[in-house]
Amino acid sequence: MLLAIDSGNTNIVFAVFGNDGKICAKWRSSTDGNRTADEFGIWLEQLMQLANLNREDISSAIISTVVPANLYTLKTLCKKYFQCDPLIIGEPGIELGINIEIDRPDDVGADRLVNTVSAHQRYGGPLIILDFGTATTFDVVGSDGSYQGGIIAPGVNLSLEALHRAAARLPRIAVERPEKIIGKGTIPAMQSGIFWGYIGLIEGLVTRIRKEYENEMLVIATGGLSPLFAKSTDVIEKTDKELTLKGLYTIYQINSK
Repeated sequence: MLLAIDSGNTNIVFAVFGNDGKICAKWRSSTDGNRTADEFGIWLEQLMQLANLNREDISSAIISTVVPANLYTLKTLCKKYFQCDPLIIGEPGIELGINIEIDRPDDVGADRLVNTVSAHQRYGGPLIILDFGTATTFDVVGSDGSYQGGIIAPGVNLSLEALHRAAARLPRIAVERPEKIIGKGTIPAMQSGIFWGYIGLIEGLVTRIRKEYENEMLVIATGGLSPLFAKSTDVIEKTDKELTLKGLYTIYQINSK
């Protein structure tokens, strides 16, 4: 079995893939640079037991991280608790099977490259991958699967947190679709601004990307908030919350041949 680890700025997702390529179980932890490999190991072992899995079942591991400080801990976790040397996205010798056609390829986040591999394998191309994470990213995938570049905008929750911190009387709110555009109170007004503001951002940027690329492009959304926004715009044509994990499995398969 394969242990796939997707370490983002906010959360770390651990998933176990069976030999058939299907996800047997997955768990989410907050990204905390102070957690040790032993803490992760004990936590994971208990969760695996609840899912009727044993750590001895794991024979391989692959890691994608955008937080370099977490890499040593996650590598130690794989070696100490699962007795395997993990593949690391971005390290020399790791084949992705795609071309990275931007000015500085080393600057691209590992998660965005993994999403590119995953989306091209499953949906073809050209594509726009919309990822709702700590940042909201738009990544362009060519018809040949190459990474063409993209856009980085502030994430939804990051924007809400900045608004709360900067304005003394604006509370923290949940992201949800408001009943009306015009809010009759502070919270409905904030919900309308953040929700419909991001719908406007999505629709506007997708339109501009398609115009610049001079092609109709399938839009795939991923990330925790993707289903919420997909319900309110026709621009998002497909959602795939496990796009990154599936991409990690695909890259593992490429490098295991």
